[in-house]
Amino acid sequence: MLNRHYRRYDFEGDLEKALNRVDFFRIFHTMALRYDFEHFGVLQLTNEHETSQLAMRLMLHDLPAGLAEAYDKRHRLNDSTLFKSFYKSTISTVWRSADHFENGSRDGSDFLDQIGFDMALSIPVHSVNGMRYVVLFLGDGDDIARNEHYEICYEANCAFDYFHRQVLANKAGMGLTPRETEILRWISYGKTASEIALIVSVSEHTVNSHTATILKKLDVVNRTQMVAKAIREQIIQ
Repeated sequence: MLNRHYRRYDFEGDLEKALNRVDFFRIFHTMALRYDFEHFGVLQLTNEHETSQLAMRLMLHDLPAGLAEAYDKRHRLNDSTLFKSFYKSTISTVWRSADHFENGSRDGSDFLDQIGFDMALSIPVHSVNGMRYVVLFLGDGDDIARNEHYEICYEANCAFDYFHRQVLANKAGMGLTPRETEILRWISYGKTASEIALIVSVSEHTVNSHTATILKKLDVVNRTQMVAKAIREQIIQ
């Protein structure tokens, strides 16, 4: 049955025609259903020790409305075994809530128990500029067969590559000029306005003016938020 569905599903053709979030939503959603998962999520990873909220890390997903926000109100993504595993290995991994009972060591902070699914498949992926992400599939089905595991890992990597190049990479910059991006980068290095003025050969007033414009364009209120969002949106590394 899987092969018949596969022949009817023009995966490569759909990727070539995908242009926006709606197109990729349909591709990932269809992929999840084909392998008997119910939902998917594309998570962006940053520093392991930076406080991470599930809703903020989701770049694209089809989770029930409000589920990620409800999770964040009650739990810390950083504390979950699944999240910690992303920084220990880049191997795709199947997670089952039943494993905790079988091993006799059910973890109260376990992600699956908290979000309400029986199984997850995490597939680490990355962009051409080195930013790390995870494609996560969630459901209540049985364990996935080895050949299907290989197939979905390949398809998830292909779909993410197109998604990043067509959507995520295209939003990088958020309207900043080259000069604003340069100043933003020096701010991320911890330089003061007077130091940046000397480095880029402009007045301190000009640096402060550019900084105010960057804050407005990124819709943040201070330099800390500005740098954090710029890194998250891949404007700077």
